Amino acid sequence: MNIPFEIPTDWENHFPNGVFSVADYDTIQKTIDACAQAGGGTVLVPSGNWSCGPLHLSNNIHLHLDTDAVITFSDKIKDYLPVVFTRWEGMECYNYSPLLYAKDCHNISITGNGKFVGSGQAWWHWKKLQQDAANELCYAESNHIPVESRVYGTVDAALRPSFIQFVNCQNVIWEDFTIEEGPQWTLHPVYCENVRIKGITVNTTGPNTDGLNPDSCKNVWIEDCDFSTGDDCIAINSGMNEDGWRVAKPCENVVIYNCRMRAGHGAIVIGSGMSGGVNNIYATDCHVFGTNQGLRLKSMRGRGGYVKNVWFEHITLDDILEEAVQISMFYPYSTVVPKSNAVPEFSDIHLHDISGTSRKLALEMRGLPELYLKNIVLDSVKLMGGIVCDCAENLCTKNVSILET
Repeated sequence: MNIPFEIPTDWENHFPNGVFSVADYDTIQKTIDACAQAGGGTVLVPSGNWSCGPLHLSNNIHLHLDTDAVITFSDKIKDYLPVVFTRWEGMECYNYSPLLYAKDCHNISITGNGKFVGSGQAWWHWKKLQQDAANELCYAESNHIPVESRVYGTVDAALRPSFIQFVNCQNVIWEDFTIEEGPQWTLHPVYCENVRIKGITVNTTGPNTDGLNPDSCKNVWIEDCDFSTGDDCIAINSGMNEDGWRVAKPCENVVIYNCRMRAGHGAIVIGSGMSGGVNNIYATDCHVFGTNQGLRLKSMRGRGGYVKNVWFEHITLDDILEEAVQISMFYPYSTVVPKSNAVPEFSDIHLHDISGTSRKLALEMRGLPELYLKNIVLDSVKLMGGIVCDCAENLCTKNVSILET
């Protein structure tokens, strides 16, 4: 694999030898706390069915699920209080705890062939109730509301938490487990560095239940994962509008290898919350079937920021319902409409050995009249459907075949 940028690949997490079995404690969280007090080690979840509220991890913790271990999270909303620091759809605030949460930690892993079940149905109807709080939060930075005053965690606000969210953590490993039906975004690393996500299966059906959202992270390796989701399968983000500019942390150095996306909105997506910038994304040897869009870069006026140095290669896109490949500055589904007209910049995007079928468009590329898409390379692309191309410059094509449906 010829990755066109440097990314560490040979690091491993190492833990103290102690093993703390959940069977020996009253709750999973008490087991985690005992392990943390001992300086770290492995928290073992034996086979069987286990119930819990939110789980908060610490430094040097390895949470391991035995085969056939199933952890089901509480469907009681009050269990996810008190509020914690979080990033909600690209904006910093204090809200309900994610179901699995860690902040400012290092050397931290979740592994094993077990399953996490999120009881997301208890939260999903909040999608219809969240708009007032979402408006307030989205405009908080432009209205000079400091992060410490953005406190939600109420039924009236109705802002759903992520399933697994690690914030500002280093050396993170998530491997081999299945995860199902959380409240909103499923796997959500935020401000993390050196993240490996391998062999995970994500099954979700609720609103906004994205599979994986690397959010202003650096050095993320995603390998051999399966996604069937209620929204985007993998969506790369870096903050929303003014709050994204304030934080100013790009998402960079992300590799996606040998993954499968069988349902969802977009399969591999960048944006629309990319206001802190996105740089160095490489996706290869992936298979997509039956998503709404295949490869999608999406933004709109008001986001600002940039997306650059993106490579998609050796990817098949089968039976895509709408656009097989979409690079567009006209994303129409933002939770909140931006107040500014700050223009995002998309440049240096490479597609090589991309093939498949779509029911609508093979390729849509739409820049803005005030800032064109720049430096797009299409090499050995064979797709079925039509083409829309507007406001793009420095477009290079080689061995491109677009067949009629």
